[in-house]
Amino acid sequence: MEKTNNNDNVNNKEASANVVEGRNVVLETMRAGKEIDRLLIQEGLRDNTIAAIIKLAKQKGVVFDYVKKERLNSISESGNHQGVIAYVAAYDYVSVDDILKKAEEKGEAPFVIILDEIEDPHNLGAIIRTANLAGAHGVIIPKRRAVGLTMTAAKASAGAYAYTPVARVTNIAKTIEELQSKGLWFACADMQGQRMYDVNLKGAIGLVIGNEGSGVSRLVKEKCDYLVSIPMFGQIDSLNASVACGVLAYEIVRQRTM
Repeated sequence: MEKTNNNDNVNNKEASANVVEGRNVVLETMRAGKEIDRLLIQEGLRDNTIAAIIKLAKQKGVVFDYVKKERLNSISESGNHQGVIAYVAAYDYVSVDDILKKAEEKGEAPFVIILDEIEDPHNLGAIIRTANLAGAHGVIIPKRRAVGLTMTAAKASAGAYAYTPVARVTNIAKTIEELQSKGLWFACADMQGQRMYDVNLKGAIGLVIGNEGSGVSRLVKEKCDYLVSIPMFGQIDSLNASVACGVLAYEIVRQRTM
């Protein structure tokens, strides 16, 4: 059972392009194989249709949260949500293996960007754009506590979403371990890390970028092979997540193409 989470990372303006409401509509949307970024179910509802929605969500690995009716009312545009609202991904996700296959087809060492709990769709879109321009073979995001591939994110990518595959996984730390077993090394963006110029970022590489406020989570950070930092000389000590990703991604490009 999923825990209730009151942190809705998708705003109402974005919701209009990505929300489906009502029990049967949500159920048929899942049955049709549409990618669901997140499912919200009203607390206390216990009937056959709700049970069917929950069962199917578990089978498909859909993240779902129990929320108060007032929360659904504030999101709903139809006023007839029937206790169920789903956020539908604007575009389809791929598997991690699809990303590795893309690198293999191009005859290149894999270069992936992993995002740990990025919440702003504009940041996600900007990172996908950077990934495309830097030659990364794909972006990996978590299913929980992070924004998905929404219309806002797709728009912010300036069309890069059509060329740069995005995979969505249940456990970022486990995914890093699996990719390490396939030969990838992982560099985690962290202010306490080595200067990016002093770290070998060539070969099969994964770049890990953390949450806009708290950075990379402890467990994910511990799985990485090394911590890398961006030299800073101003009065503030941090960069926007998408900007930090851009700087580090192009240091990887510099080293890979020297």
